[in-house]
Amino acid sequence: MAEDPKTPVEVPMPDSLRKQLDQFRRELWRIKITEAVLAGLFGLLFSFIVVFALDRIWQTPGPLRLAILLGGTSLAAVFAPLWMHRWVWRHRRESQLARLISKRFPGLGDRLLGVVELQQQVETADTLSPRLRAAAMIRVAEEAEKRQLEGALPDSRRGRWAMAVVAVVALTAGAFIFAPKAGMSSLKRWLMPLSSSPRYTFTALQDVPDKLTVPQGEAFRLSLRLADDSEWRPISGKARYGSQDEVTTSLVENRYDFDFPAQQDPGILRIEIGDAKHAIEVTPTLRPAIRKAFADVVFPEYLQLPDREVDLGSGVLSVVQGSKVKIIADATRELASATFGPLRHEGVPEGDGGPMDISSTTATTPALQVEEHGFTVPVSWTDVLGLQGQAGFEVRVDALADEAPGIYIQGLPRQHVMLPEETVDFEVLSEDDYGIRRIGLEWSGEFTRATDETPASGELKLVDGGPAINRLSGDAAFSPATFNIQPQKLTLRAWAEDYLPDRPRTYSQPVTLYILTHDEHAQMLKTQFDRAISELEDMARRERNLYEENQRLEKLDPEALQGEEARKRLEAQEEAERQQTERMKELAEKMEDLFKDSTRNGTIDKETLKKMADAMQSMKELSESDMPEVEQKLGDAQDQKSTEEKAKEDLEKAVEKQKDVLEKMQEAVDKANDANERFEASTFVNRLKKAASEESGIAMATWDLFSRTGGLLLGELDPSDLGKVQDTVRQQSNTTSDVRWIQEDLSHFFARTNKEAYRKILDAMMESRIDLGLEDLRRILDLNQGYLAKEDAEKWAAKLNEWAKMLEGEQQQDNGGGQGEGAPPSADEDFEFMLRVMKLIQQEQDIRARTRSLETLRRSYEGEPATKP
Repeated sequence: MAEDPKTPVEVPMPDSLRKQLDQFRRELWRIKITEAVLAGLFGLLFSFIVVFALDRIWQTPGPLRLAILLGGTSLAAVFAPLWMHRWVWRHRRESQLARLISKRFPGLGDRLLGVVELQQQVETADTLSPRLRAAAMIRVAEEAEKRQLEGALPDSRRGRWAMAVVAVVALTAGAFIFAPKAGMSSLKRWLMPLSSSPRYTFTALQDVPDKLTVPQGEAFRLSLRLADDSEWRPISGKARYGSQDEVTTSLVENRYDFDFPAQQDPGILRIEIGDAKHAIEVTPTLRPAIRKAFADVVFPEYLQLPDREVDLGSGVLSVVQGSKVKIIADATRELASATFGPLRHEGVPEGDGGPMDISSTTATTPALQVEEHGFTVPVSWTDVLGLQGQAGFEVRVDALADEAPGIYIQGLPRQHVMLPEETVDFEVLSEDDYGIRRIGLEWSGEFTRATDETPASGELKLVDGGPAINRLSGDAAFSPATFNIQPQKLTLRAWAEDYLPDRPRTYSQPVTLYILTHDEHAQMLKTQFDRAISELEDMARRERNLYEENQRLEKLDPEALQGEEARKRLEAQEEAERQQTERMKELAEKMEDLFKDSTRNGTIDKETLKKMADAMQSMKELSESDMPEVEQKLGDAQDQKSTEEKAKEDLEKAVEKQKDVLEKMQEAVDKANDANERFEASTFVNRLKKAASEESGIAMATWDLFSRTGGLLLGELDPSDLGKVQDTVRQQSNTTSDVRWIQEDLSHFFARTNKEAYRKILDAMMESRIDLGLEDLRRILDLNQGYLAKEDAEKWAAKLNEWAKMLEGEQQQDNGGGQGEGAPPSADEDFEFMLRVMKLIQQEQDIRARTRSLETLRRSYEGEPATKP
């Protein structure tokens, strides 16, 4: 059927030509795809080789490694897609292939391009003959069959890319074969460029820091140790701090030690050992110092003391044995570690050390036990920057024994004489290093004569202390009458107790109290009065000598009296008179005390006390007005401003006044001697009574011994009984001597006074031959003939009491007869009233003192403190 000229007609490309173009396309795509793959592979491997090579030289920075990786992968990730787009995507159609062929074969390419266009034309039969188009296509196909289209392909770089790839593969394989650790390290750093993975070096160092803190202003050493697996062991290394001179060192014992001078400013320290290169940031910093050191002290439990914090500014801690101590050091910077020890005693290690507990800037040792000996605790520390503190810091711990408390009695002489009703006031003071529990008094008596009574003994708590009280005092008022203590020799001691278990009491130095009977007290006052009179007589003699010298000066003419020699003599006289006045004042005070003690005694008669008071009053007037007036006139006589006549007049007044002083002093001596004579007479009664009392005591003691030792010889006695017999013999010997002295003193007294009553007593003593009788009694006691000794002792005691009563009657008659003579009755009445008032005051004082003593005793029983510490 004929074609419709209006129907569109397509003329297909001949099959032979189409096959040629398809084959050309496939070959083009194969070549260019291969080139893209080889180029991408080369880029990746080459970037790895670059990183590997750079890592052998230095620590390749992460950004550079990232750039290298991006550059290597860009061939595969960027270049290949572009290459594929150019050679594959843009050469998929016949027209695109025809244009590529025309670049090598222009004519053939144009005709192929025409065939493609004819193929694509769609026309009707009227406009273009289909047969003509088909004939043209066939003709071009025939011509193309005669040509090899492969020759129109672009130049191929597959071989060169293949060789490049083979080369980088070889290099990569060599890296992994000959340096597998380096290869793996570089592979890791290549794949992860921004990671902190360190580069591998054949010279491997252990623990190289990135930052280093060194002591400021001190030379420092940096020690770097080779790793055990280091493949390269260079014999030397070098380092440079900033721009300073290079420091080199050699490998010694697998270590490189670099020594650098002192640094003040921060810098970079660059290390190069083999292929290992490191940069360390160095910061010079002051070493950490101990800002404050103190100790927590835990005292032994028995002391009952709270824990105490002690400052260790001096570096020495003194604590009691048995304590536990924690040393605490506060540094200027936060600490990383701290150690103590080893403990030392006198330089010799005695204990282990160890780590300290760290809390920020504070380091604390464990609790250290303080035993008998002290020790030294060295302390070292390192801060968080790695800096160590200065060496040599240590704390010395001294172990102190818990000493016994000290105890003292103050305000009371070591020996004191008193009556039983008197009270002594004093203070007890105790000091201790670690607390006083309590203080008190203890006393023990001893009879000075034989008696069957038991000596006094007892104790009294004064004050309770406390664990924290190191000084404790208490006021004590001690009265023998309060504790029913009879006259005897009493040893009084203060005691103190502290908190140390099983420690005995500590005692003060003993105070001896001689508690006398009124008779013994009167005899003691008589002895003191004798001394006072001797002093007064001696002063009267010296005053007379001064008076005579002043008379010699008075005889000088007025001109000579103003001379240098006379002035020196007057000055010496004035000084001597001043000393006399001071002595008189002191003696008057002694007489006043003696008078007060005499009024307290009660056995001294009123007339004796009055004469003592008169003598005392005269001595006071002499010391307060008369003698100072003489001294003043002597001073006026040597005044250089005075005229000769005035000086002469002053000296004459001094001599005249001194004459009155001598007369008044002699009157005082006479009054004192008169009082002493009456005193002495009254003491005979007391002495006889005392001897009688001692004989009665011997009789009782002997009878008590006789009930146990009667009929036994001395060698058969128990040692305690033998000692009592010997004490009795000694007491009898002393009494015999006392009676002889009484008899002799009576003889002298009668010779002076010629009083009949004393002659009668003396005759009676001589007729009784008491001295021989008492000596016989001593021999009987020595033979332990108790029954006979008791009878004789009682006989002589009765005799002595009889003679004492005879003298008492005589003294009463003398006192009664004296009231109508001498001073007017009104003066006696005034003195007696004054005497009664004095005795009332003394009694009131004694009552108050004994009340204080009783209050102390009450509080001791009730457990109350006697006074505040």
